[in-house]
Amino acid sequence: MASKHPNPVALVTGGARGIGAAIAMELARGGCDVAVFDVIAADATVAAVEQAGQKALGLVGDVTSAADRAAALAAIERTFGRLDVLVNNAGVAPTVRADILQAGEASYDRVMAINLKGPYFLTQAVANWMIRRRKAEPGAWMCIVNISSMSAYTASPSRGEYCLSKAGISMATKLWAARLAEYGIGVYEIRPGIVATDMTAAVKDRYDKLIAEGLTPIRRWGAPSDVATAVAACVRGDLKFSTGEVINVDGGFHLRTL
Repeated sequence: MASKHPNPVALVTGGARGIGAAIAMELARGGCDVAVFDVIAADATVAAVEQAGQKALGLVGDVTSAADRAAALAAIERTFGRLDVLVNNAGVAPTVRADILQAGEASYDRVMAINLKGPYFLTQAVANWMIRRRKAEPGAWMCIVNISSMSAYTASPSRGEYCLSKAGISMATKLWAARLAEYGIGVYEIRPGIVATDMTAAVKDRYDKLIAEGLTPIRRWGAPSDVATAVAACVRGDLKFSTGEVINVDGGFHLRTL
């Protein structure tokens, strides 16, 4: 049976702050009800979604936990009866930047579990739900959006595990895009560059200088809202004849210029 819940529903991981919060708020402004999944309570994001006139559901859990992922999806099904959009945004940087000649296994395991393994299996569960829904709602637009990073292709030897995790997300996008195309489920990769968040606060002075010197053709920091508007285009269905597409939101960093 088709869902009676009227609005499209989006699940945003890592939505308590930063890029994830901006995505949740942008999707709410576009008419989505939003479930926010994070390891900390996302009260501010939930309030912002509701202020935008949409329904919100705050879910506290760890994306690396199979039980937490299952509980989150069960809560979404109880509350909304449907899920149209998954935004895999949750991610962490290494606790300590370490040269790959000395980096330890604990940091590697933590970063890869949160940034790659968790989203991979959450996508698996959501994709199977979307496929089941497709039979009842053949016309509904559904999509999955992965937030990767310029680190998917830019080598930073002081945070190798982060680069590897984001390169993995890039391939995961291709895999899911190829597998889900027959069901009309779009899969996209948003690849942010240097964005002003808690994660980049510690290197602000360094990047201020590099941006001023022309590291990025567009000479400013990115904002979480820049990423959020790109996600919103995918969620609206503006790119329905594209899948597996990479959208660079990086001030032109990916351009090779002389």
